[in-house]
Amino acid sequence: MRNPLRYFKTSPEVIRLAVMVYMRYPLSLRQVEDLLFERGIDICHETVRFWWNRFGPMFAAEIRKRRVLHRSYSQW
Repeated sequence: MRNPLRYFKTSPEVIRLAVMVYMRYPLSLRQVEDLLFERGIDICHETVRFWWNRFGPMFAAEIRKRRVLHRSYSQW
């Protein structure tokens, strides 16, 4: 499988962090932008929106797949 993040200047870790923060917490795009700026990452809120639209479904599918694989069933 080819890496869908390979053509972006920003590191994949930053993209994943921005999308996961936006997905996980009830924050606006501008709040995510401010949160990342406080950590030294200078991006626009529109960039976060673009990454969310492009990579959000892919990250959500990975999370669902991990949940199904690591689900423990009762031994009753």
